[in-house]
Amino acid sequence: MSKDKIVTADEVVERAGHYLSEEDTTFIQRAYDYANEAHKEQYRKSGEPYIIHPVQVAGILVELEMDPVTIAGGFLHDVVEDTEVTVEDLEEAFNNEVAMLVDGVTKLGKIKYKSKEAQQAENHRKMFVAMAKDIRVILIKLADRLHNMRTLKHLPPEKQRRISNETLEIFAPLAHRLGISTIKWELEDTALRYLNPQQYYRIVHLMKQKRNEREHYINDVMQEIEKQVEDVNIEVEISGRPKHLYSIYKKMVLQNKQFNEIYDLLAVRVLVNSIKDCYAVLGIIHTCWKPMPGRFKDYIAMPKPNLYQSLHTTVIGPKGDPLEVQIRTNEMHQIAEYGIAAHWAYKEGKAIDPNTQSFEDRLSWFREILEWQNETHDAEEFMESLKVDLFSDMVYVFTPKGDVIELPSGSVPIDFAYRIHTEVGNQTIGAKINGKMEPLDYKLKTGDIIEVMTSKHSYGPSKDWIKISQTSQAKNKIKQYFKKQRRDENIAKGKEAVDKEIRSLQIEPKDVLQADNLKRVAEKFNFTNDEDMYAAVGYQGITAAQIATRLTEKVRRQQQKEQDLEQTLEAVKTDQKSYKHNKKKDSGVKVKGVDNLLVRLSRCCNPVPGDEIVGYITKGRGVSVHRTDCPNVLNEDVQSRLLPVEWESHSVDTKQYSLDIEISGYDRRGLLNEVLQAVNETKTNITAVSGRSDRNKMATIHMTIMIHNISHLRSVVERIKQITDVYTVRRMLQ
Repeated sequence: MSKDKIVTADEVVERAGHYLSEEDTTFIQRAYDYANEAHKEQYRKSGEPYIIHPVQVAGILVELEMDPVTIAGGFLHDVVEDTEVTVEDLEEAFNNEVAMLVDGVTKLGKIKYKSKEAQQAENHRKMFVAMAKDIRVILIKLADRLHNMRTLKHLPPEKQRRISNETLEIFAPLAHRLGISTIKWELEDTALRYLNPQQYYRIVHLMKQKRNEREHYINDVMQEIEKQVEDVNIEVEISGRPKHLYSIYKKMVLQNKQFNEIYDLLAVRVLVNSIKDCYAVLGIIHTCWKPMPGRFKDYIAMPKPNLYQSLHTTVIGPKGDPLEVQIRTNEMHQIAEYGIAAHWAYKEGKAIDPNTQSFEDRLSWFREILEWQNETHDAEEFMESLKVDLFSDMVYVFTPKGDVIELPSGSVPIDFAYRIHTEVGNQTIGAKINGKMEPLDYKLKTGDIIEVMTSKHSYGPSKDWIKISQTSQAKNKIKQYFKKQRRDENIAKGKEAVDKEIRSLQIEPKDVLQADNLKRVAEKFNFTNDEDMYAAVGYQGITAAQIATRLTEKVRRQQQKEQDLEQTLEAVKTDQKSYKHNKKKDSGVKVKGVDNLLVRLSRCCNPVPGDEIVGYITKGRGVSVHRTDCPNVLNEDVQSRLLPVEWESHSVDTKQYSLDIEISGYDRRGLLNEVLQAVNETKTNITAVSGRSDRNKMATIHMTIMIHNISHLRSVVERIKQITDVYTVRRMLQ
């Protein structure tokens, strides 16, 4: 994939035309036109028009040879999130498939969460659930993330690190799980560049130092292989396989190796036409060079769950150094590079059916996502479960019949039993590993043959199994068992626990356990009703503290606001004691319901009688009065310190207030004198005046005047506007 070249929409459509019909290219052209119109006048952090990003995302999807609906989704993937367009609009303009894909990658932007982490977890959960329904959602998201990583240099360092870390935790492992190595490696290498630039550039430098020497060596090996296969008439395509920076970095860090101790920098890839040729070439290579014991892997006979197939062998090369060789067919290479995307890719205008049995079997973990979603009611917990089950290292174990079962590293026989079937797990009483009885907390290793011992008279799982098991599937099945067995008991236990938690927050349960509040919180945690929610607390599917916190959040917020206001008012009254010997200046404003508070008019917005006003409780200086439209009181952070205030009736016509105005107009001789004359005619005192003129003959006059009220100000402004060549008169904020 080209990292640096920016493709145009025309180039994307043209490239799509190489494998799509004219009708399909017209469809994706229409999607581009729609996105271009929606994103007009929007720009990226780099200053480029925003539409460049959706075009590059669609370009990546075209490189994967995706179907027209996915490419259209690439063009449109940000319109719902960043413009006024709705999912319903897309469904009407295109179809429900396009609308569903775009909705799947759209973040939840209109909901407030307690933290950025919680919001991000909810966004990820939404994306994964959509992905479980249609895999193309994640293909669009990976293309989106890939282009964002390519343009990460335009963001602040803190955002670069956060996005790179998320990429390594979620998106690169997901690309690996889907077998899309061409995206996986670029995501990992780019993330490393921002997370550990020192090591990244060090590895780049070390690889450059001996590049020529390695290239000569690889060329000699390739020529030798070509010479050997010519004798048996096997058609091959041989290339050197570049080692990716992140994989080198991982070996240096995790295995504590120096760069010169990493031997598989040298690798050769051999592509052939058939599986028979794969094994024939393997035999030739083992004849030429001595294979290293334990370094041969047959992923053709036993493919990886992400569809990857290949023969891997490591031999002692011509110079005595280890040399890795990968042998695969052209079709296997296509799947190794593009993974699951190869199944959606159009071949001669027709997509391969992704609903075939083998396709479904190999991606059964997608279906499990929906199951976890229903059982896990906390988004952050859901994401942690997903990372453990989908993104950790895996072990491959066998059933007694020889079927391969894939489990996360660290799994135990209980996880294996529940992976086979829920009832097998519930009735488990023991396990034989390689013919020998082992405890249920035995850590499974790749190659183990497992026979689960069951009994119909079993008392069911133990609660300790929740701690022992490693997979979310097993944990959720065990929790489900206890949930069904003791529902009434769990409801009572859960309600008692929640009541206790609410009281611990100094709140009476009856104040928050209203039906609408219970319904709101139950829906927040994806429960059908409050009884299901209480039952989940009873069987420890969710904590009482989580429920109590949500139920009481409005009451606690109100209590905190009242407490803050009370404390601040007390502080203001205390501070005022230092003013008691001073002559109190009358501001003409009083605080509703509170007497004897020091009140002063703010200088940032200079309120005058007739303005809508609000009081802000300051620390040590009483109450500061602002106009309600003053930027300094519109901030959410200050809302708890605001007080209702009002003008005193006697101040409307008797007091004078300082106020700044700005007059702009054409700079001609005598303009300033006419402005001063006009203000004097309104019997208004001027306390300060200044002016300036620019090269375009535009004059700007700043004036501070003393007025009685808003009506007085209007009369002054109207009089100034009558002067020839005056364009605008406006009240200023400091």
